[in-house]
Amino acid sequence: MAPRIAGQKVLAIVLAGGKGSRLSPLTTERAKPAVPFLGTYRLIDFTLSNLVNSGLGDVWVIEQYLPHGLNDHLSGGRPWDLDRTRGGLVVMPPFSSPEREDGEFAQGNAHALAQHAGLIREFGPDVVLVLSADHIYRFDYGDLIRQHVRRGASVTMVTTEVEEAQATRFGNVRADGDGQVREFAYKPDEPLGKTVTAEIFAYDAGVLLDTLAELQKQGELGDYGEQLLPALVARGDAYAHPLDGYWMDVGTLEAYLGAHRDFLEGRGFPLDTGDWPFITSSISRPPARIEGSARLDQAFVCGGAVIAGEVVRSVIGPNALVEEGAVVEDSIVQPGATVRAGAAIRRAIVDQHATVEADAQVGGSDADSPPTVVGAHATVGAGARIGPGLHVPPRQTVRAGEEERVVERPEGDDRAGK
Repeated sequence: MAPRIAGQKVLAIVLAGGKGSRLSPLTTERAKPAVPFLGTYRLIDFTLSNLVNSGLGDVWVIEQYLPHGLNDHLSGGRPWDLDRTRGGLVVMPPFSSPEREDGEFAQGNAHALAQHAGLIREFGPDVVLVLSADHIYRFDYGDLIRQHVRRGASVTMVTTEVEEAQATRFGNVRADGDGQVREFAYKPDEPLGKTVTAEIFAYDAGVLLDTLAELQKQGELGDYGEQLLPALVARGDAYAHPLDGYWMDVGTLEAYLGAHRDFLEGRGFPLDTGDWPFITSSISRPPARIEGSARLDQAFVCGGAVIAGEVVRSVIGPNALVEEGAVVEDSIVQPGATVRAGAAIRRAIVDQHATVEADAQVGGSDADSPPTVVGAHATVGAGARIGPGLHVPPRQTVRAGEEERVVERPEGDDRAGK
């Protein structure tokens, strides 16, 4: 029997199909929800953990881009006790149908919902909870659903506060004193204020499906901020529900590095409380080894790592190695990466199984330097110099004196998107 909240049958849909181009090259060979966070977790772990801690057990994960590594991590839902005979975790890959025999990739998150509309109707939920798989927060969805039902809303959108200059990356919301949404703007050139959607939406299932069907007749659906949410706000029964506490969209390299810094400096939230644990799928690893030559200051060091050098305000992932004489500052060294003796890593992300050889220099020393990234399985050769904001593509080798032949400068729009 499916658990109910406020007497409602709830279906949670986690959108995990985005390419995450603004996190490239971390997402060149993996789906964005599978990107590591704090060494131990993957981004999708926070959404899934919030779901099971909220008492929700019917979870669909819609996939599209590079799903194989993500599926390995999901393990059929077992780590979150979602591997059930009835309900539990269901993975929704791209598919073909009699109407579209060649298949069709979703052209936005509202379109992704419309593609699965028939299956949603067959499931028969009262409330559809739609979530992103790449935000860092702690939240009880049960409180949201109860308020949503009490108000009789077509949609209840969870909101958070950001710096006004950053608000143009998100859906902007203005609500009255009763929480009714009076104005909504999707990634506007001029922000409405500091209040934005946190990409957490509770929909009345019937209204959602009927609105999607009507909008689909009119043309492409795109993202739900383009047509779906404006249509529901126009009905007059859309409401806002503030999220109190930490929330971060880690969809850019700067935000990804900044979120790690937040947890290092104690601005995040507890990860290991008995009543709200954050769960991941991982193998057993030996304890971290800290050598006598090591110096650690404000650092997270994961199991299996070996530290003989200096680590300051940084995260060292599982099975990573920092040799004696190496320096890692304000950086992330992902699982299995190696930093050799004499190398210096500052304001940088060294992705999984990458190697920074002896005396190489990666990143910039200024606090506002843009993040430098060494892609997965890449090698920065001995003595090479990779400056601030530059990217080494995955599986490439950079040799000293030949850096310009390999390194890349990032391009693209910094606005939020799936």
